[in-house]
Parts: sequence; C-alpha cells; structure tokens
Amino acid sequence: MSTFEEYIRQGEPDRSVKAAAWQTAIGLQDVDGLKPSEYLVETARRHIEGDVTIQEVKGLIDTYYKSRAARLSEQDTRTEEADKVSARITEILQEETFSFTPAELQRIHRRLFEGIFKFAGKFRNYNISKKEWVLNGATVLYNPCDNLKETLDYDFSEEKKFDYSTAKSDEAIGHIASFIAGIWQIHPFGEGNTRTTAVFLIRYLRSFGYSISNELFASHSWYFRNALVRANYFNREKGIVPNSKYLEDFLRNLILGENNKLRNRYLHIDYPAQSDTDEISKGQAGTLRVTLEELAVLKLLLSNPRMKQTDIAAKIGKSERTVKRITDSLKGKEIIVRRNGKRDGWWEVLVPIPED
Repeated sequence: MSTFEEYIRQGEPDRSVKAAAWQTAIGLQDVDGLKPSEYLVETARRHIEGDVTIQEVKGLIDTYYKSRAARLSEQDTRTEEADKVSARITEILQEETFSFTPAELQRIHRRLFEGIFKFAGKFRNYNISKKEWVLNGATVLYNPCDNLKETLDYDFSEEKKFDYSTAKSDEAIGHIASFIAGIWQIHPFGEGNTRTTAVFLIRYLRSFGYSISNELFASHSWYFRNALVRANYFNREKGIVPNSKYLEDFLRNLILGENNKLRNRYLHIDYPAQSDTDEISKGQAGTLRVTLEELAVLKLLLSNPRMKQTDIAAKIGKSERTVKRITDSLKGKEIIVRRNGKRDGWWEVLVPIPED
C-alpha cells in the first residue's frame, strides 16, 4: 500500500498524519475484500493537501453515491462501503478522545457502519460461523449471542486490572494480544468486527502515550485478521491449540519496531511450524526490559533530546509526575543519562532503540 507514501515521506507533520490515517483506513478494507474508488483516493489527496476538511470529504462521498444510486451494481455497493468506511476510519484516527469501555467499541462500530449496516453499533442477536482459508474452511467458535454484553464487560474489567506501568514490554504485548484476540472472538457485531477491532486497538495503544505507526495495518491487515483467527482456533482431534504467536509478532513489529516476517502462509494450519524460523529478525526493544510507557518516552527523547518533561507529558498524555517517574526509572536502569544539568542540558539515550 503506497498510495500516499509521498506525503508520509515528505515529513510535513499535518500531511504525514493525514496520509498515514488514510493509508491505514484504506488498507483495512482488505480484510473484507473491499477496494476504494479512484474518486475516494483523489478526494483523500485533497484532504491531505488541506483543500477540504474530513467532514467535507464525507459529504462529497455521500453526494457522489447519491447521484449514482439508481445505477449502482453489487460491486459498486461494496466500493461505496469501502469509500465511506475509509473516510470514517480516517476521521476517528485523528481524534484525541478515547474511552476504554465496551461502549466505545460500540460507538466505533456505529460510526463506521451507520447507513451501511442496519445493525450498526448493535450487538448481534444470532450465532455465527465463518469459513476460514487458514483453517481449511473450518471456523472459529465465536461467543454465543445470548451473553455478548456480559462477556465483553468481564474482559474489559479484567484488562483494567492489568498494570502496564510495571509490565515489561514482552509481558505487555502478550497481554494485549490475549485481550484483543478475546474481544475479536466475542464478535459482538454481525459484520465489521475486524475493522472495528483494529481501530479500537490503535486508539487503545495510543492511550499509553505511544505513537503508533499505522503502516502495518495498511499493508498487513489480512495477516492481522488471520492472526486473530489462529489465536482463537482449537481442534482437539488434529492437535491444534490457540496460538497467539502470530498476533504477538504483529504487535512486536507495531510497538517495538521489530522485523518479524508477516507471511499469511505461516498462519495456515498445514504450514510446517519450523519452516519460518530462519526468516525471523527481531529488534532490540524486547531485550531492554522496558515498559510501553518507558519506550514511548525513549522514542521522544531520541527525536528531541532537549525535550522538557512538561512537553513530554503533553505529548504522551500523562502527568509531569508520571514522566518524572518514568525518566527516573530509565536513569536507574542506565538507559538514559542527563547531560549538562537541568536547565540547559539534554537527555542522552545510551542503548539502541528500534525505529517504528
């Protein structure tokens, strides 16, 4: 996915952020086999360049499809879904507010699919199964429809108990993988679950103060979905158990900047488990034994060693007291050091940190 790569590489902050959001939004349509129209791509470029707002983009797309409503084919209807949902994902990814609740998950689904699905933002009232390529046509056992709210409430309450401020990166990633795989398996909505889950996950990770690169969701959205499948598939007869390794590899690339090879063939249940071991290339962050909060601060200090704690706090959405605790912890681990005093000094990062 390189549709907006030139804007991302140019480095102009506003254009780069918009382009990354669009790239992710369009890439996520792949999980349901959807492709955007050329009209959407050109309108997105106008938004990136500042000619129109995201609200105007949504209005232009609505008008475009209303004018063609009488002659839309089934394929046109799928393209309409891709265009409208892409614009809505782009809008959500640029917002600052976030609430870690099941209601937020519902809100995201409603905003993405309002006017597209009659059940937008509503829990399904029927049981489902889905044939999966990676499972040779078998299905994951999804949560029954009669206790969706209760199961979601429980999973969210358990996740809130986990202390990410003290968990090392390896442990934190394993926990995030388990939580997000569980939310996806509950499958609260009839359709659109993977796109909703991906948007929720991006927003959730950003709530840690971490600047998440969206590129992986743009280029590996189908891998992300297949990894969720494998994290939830169990077949006693064939000796297959749920395997979160693939989802963790995705998250390690996303969060720690590692370079694990994300190949869909690795996830197929018939693929030899040992065949990909020589293609795995991991980065440094997993060996640093830092928390996600600490890693967020480290990456900021790498980009601007003279950044003040007040600015760090504003950037990652934490208090100055929290930032001081984090920098003190990093100093104690001899990962950073303060040079030339408090007033005119700077931070030096003493160990290699992987880039996003």
